[in-house]
Amino acid sequence: MSDLLRWGIIGPGNIAKQFANGVNHSKLCKLVAVASRTPGKADTFADEFNIPTRYTSYEQLIADPNVDAIYISTPHTQHPEWAIKCAKAGKHVLSEKPAGLNRYQTEAMIQAAREAGTFFMEAYMYRTHPQIAKVLELIQGGAIGDVKFIDAKFAFNASGAPATSRLKDKNLGGGGILDVGGYTVTFVRLIAGSTKTTATINPTKIKAVGIIGQTEVDDYAAASLEFANGIIAQVATGVCVGMDNKARIFGSTGSITVETPWVPAREGGTVKLLLNNKDGEQTIDVTTDEYLYGMEADTCAKAIAAGKQQACAPAMNWDDSLGTFAVLDEWRNQIGLTYPAETPEGCGPISGIAPLPPRPDHNMKYATVEGIEKPVSKFIFGCDNQVDYYHGAAVWDDFVNRGGNTFDTAWMYRGGHFERHLGNWMKQRGIRDQINILSKSAHTPNCHPEGIRKQCRESLERMQIDFAEMHILHRDNLDIPVGEFIDVLNELKDEGLIGVFGGSNWSLERFKEANEYAKANGKQPMTIMNNNLSLARMVNPVWGGCIAASEPEYMQYLEETQTAHMAWSSQARGFFTDRSAPDKLGVDQSLEHSWYSEDNFKRKDRAIELANAKGVLPINIAAAYVICQPFPSFALIGPRTLHENYTTMPGLDIELTKQELAYLDLRADSPE
Repeated sequence: MSDLLRWGIIGPGNIAKQFANGVNHSKLCKLVAVASRTPGKADTFADEFNIPTRYTSYEQLIADPNVDAIYISTPHTQHPEWAIKCAKAGKHVLSEKPAGLNRYQTEAMIQAAREAGTFFMEAYMYRTHPQIAKVLELIQGGAIGDVKFIDAKFAFNASGAPATSRLKDKNLGGGGILDVGGYTVTFVRLIAGSTKTTATINPTKIKAVGIIGQTEVDDYAAASLEFANGIIAQVATGVCVGMDNKARIFGSTGSITVETPWVPAREGGTVKLLLNNKDGEQTIDVTTDEYLYGMEADTCAKAIAAGKQQACAPAMNWDDSLGTFAVLDEWRNQIGLTYPAETPEGCGPISGIAPLPPRPDHNMKYATVEGIEKPVSKFIFGCDNQVDYYHGAAVWDDFVNRGGNTFDTAWMYRGGHFERHLGNWMKQRGIRDQINILSKSAHTPNCHPEGIRKQCRESLERMQIDFAEMHILHRDNLDIPVGEFIDVLNELKDEGLIGVFGGSNWSLERFKEANEYAKANGKQPMTIMNNNLSLARMVNPVWGGCIAASEPEYMQYLEETQTAHMAWSSQARGFFTDRSAPDKLGVDQSLEHSWYSEDNFKRKDRAIELANAKGVLPINIAAAYVICQPFPSFALIGPRTLHENYTTMPGLDIELTKQELAYLDLRADSPE
């Protein structure tokens, strides 16, 4: 990289003009290239801002070795695709706000930068102006006492804009919440967290209202936010009504009014803060000769020159963008606003690539399960926590991209919510033939043959498929002879609805009895056990009726018979992260109830020891403990984010020896 950070611009629209003008007046940056897919537009833009290189495709600009960083100012529905492509090409990215349509698109952009080692920032330029630093200084200095209430508005009246404009078009993510509502949310999150630090915090409660107009986007909307520290905030936005567009902070002994919070001194100059406290009313001038967008570009340049992937506070960092989108998503959810690109029909892969091939450098491992044609990935994705379709699509796309091909679901999970999402995703991506489905039925109290028949068929209908490679009974029912379960499972197999099958939370005695019945009657036996199995011993059942297979007699049986085992809570539900510690009693009661014991903390200490020796995380050692067992052993994982998916995968690269397995499980005194 040259002494000056060399910028390229994708999407030379009106906001890009402001950025280009700022860069031309910056201290650490210069413009070297611009790209537009509209004939002649790049040339016109380049002539205006003295940019030497012009391209007619975004790909050409991304491939330019003379470009270090790229400013993306296309319609925000296109931000994720191009930000990801830029990161994969080794380019730093400043994405115009909003980074995407929702948290999951934004997380994909951040994850691409994280893995590529590149810089990424969402372009809320006001956060780089010294006015914000001054506001934080006043608050932390006690100028208004303890912050109690924050009021932030940003709206304008574009009622006359055409329905096809980016402000009004639902296909372009139109509406006030995404266009300028993010300014208000980023502000109140920063101020609410600024009483002692410059960290932002998320609200604990959100109550939102909004008016959705004729073009099916929010014309104007408001939300009340409550934070854990007792601060309350009110935010309002709109594209069809004007507001005063000020930000006000009220404390126990005074108030601060930010007169021009969102676009302070675009080309340098003075902005004013109004401070009212026990000393009276005063005006505080904040003056700079720097251009607003130039400061934003220089903020990126400073971070990149320092080898950082994120900007320093109070500029936007990754957690700040994700936390902001958590609020924006809920704001839209409460007023009933979903964009077409978030529906099963419109939600394509965030990377812009379909169908989804596994990435060439994936490290997924597979094993054969007798009776299943396709290999089964050693990590199996548990589909029980995806809050919306586009959340599921994001994490499932990423899992397949990392080589995963097997998904676990169940009839009883949230009334079929997750199965419907999974089915829509499989259909939209066209990858049913590439993956394995593990379905489950017969959870208590519907653990009986008729319940199995009904639930198995309903699950297949929800997922829009006619066959599941694996089917598991979610629970056992000791009041029903085991042969009745084998009979109904064989009936479903003979009808072509399921392939191999087994039991979850079954005792070893009943599992053996079932297979003895199958053998005696010439029927297919259970070939899969789906109990808990993890490095941490399950001290108390996570849920009623749960059984672990970690006891010696289970492990011996699985090894002797080479029965496939698919472990739920394979990483002990976060026990091997910093969420657990002997002194964290009462912090996470569920974790404490099921996993806290002296022997488990000794196992955790040994996992940390091996993790340090192998350069991985303790959770990776815990996952490796499961998949390195001397029988076909698979780990069900349930990442809620792309980053969790990413940090789970190194467990696949760890080959634990027999001695290391014994050491981790406290059956040996040394790993060697």
